[in-house]
Amino acid sequence: MTVRSGDHWLSTAQATAIALALCFGAAAPVVLLGVATPAIATTEADFTEADVNAATKKVVDARSKDGVFVFRDPKLNADLNLTFDKIKVVRGMKGWGWFANVIFNDKDEPKKQYAIDFWFKPDGKELTLMDIRVQKGPKRDGDGYYMITRQPVAWWWLPVQEHPGDMEVTRAWHVMSAIHNYIANNKDANGDLEVKDDKTGETVPLEFVEIHQPVRHLKKDGEYFVCTDFRKPGSQDEYYDIDFWVDEKTGKLAVKEVKMHKVPVQEDGIWTQVPRYNFDGMEIEVTN
Repeated sequence: MTVRSGDHWLSTAQATAIALALCFGAAAPVVLLGVATPAIATTEADFTEADVNAATKKVVDARSKDGVFVFRDPKLNADLNLTFDKIKVVRGMKGWGWFANVIFNDKDEPKKQYAIDFWFKPDGKELTLMDIRVQKGPKRDGDGYYMITRQPVAWWWLPVQEHPGDMEVTRAWHVMSAIHNYIANNKDANGDLEVKDDKTGETVPLEFVEIHQPVRHLKKDGEYFVCTDFRKPGSQDEYYDIDFWVDEKTGKLAVKEVKMHKVPVQEDGIWTQVPRYNFDGMEIEVTN
């Protein structure tokens, strides 16, 4: 098996070594999967793994107090208090950015470890932080812990599993990356995405939780749509199912419409999701 990042390829041995290191927690040096050309750069400056390491450490230091990195985990709906351990691996994907996988320890229980991805995109001569997501979290095993991969996995881990020829067609992760870019670029000052409720006319700020799989494709119109989870900020159980409609009529995948598919309604003290519309009569296929 070979793995491509941008226009570059890794050998079977390299791919296996990286996979084993990431899956089983083996110590590994920073690994570069290809040299990334700045995706949204205004100059031709190139970036190296050293640049990504420096940008990652800068973010961690800026968000730490007394050595504790506080990360808002939308999946758990909680703040994680962590201490930096090491940058495990750096991957560059031409056109999509750079991804640093960083190991942290729980402040109060160091045996509990997290693998957290920092996603950067080149912007001129700088690397701009787009998002931070947990890749692996701790699971108890007797007196200790081991890390397990969060599901669904982030889109930037999906290309590693693909055959070289798959890059010539639109893949699920391409669509997911377009949606994640839209969310990252349209967040408000609090980090929430404002979504209009077509029924009430209200604009509702929502906290992004995760992108669902699979990605679906409308055969007739050629559009893609993906369901995502968002939560009302400050709430525990008020979840919205938000659909992103994506097309590539301009030659590039772009979010065309954002719609509330399901909204939270409280019944007998329990929050449930009520659908606003369905997909009856639409001819749909799954995009891998």
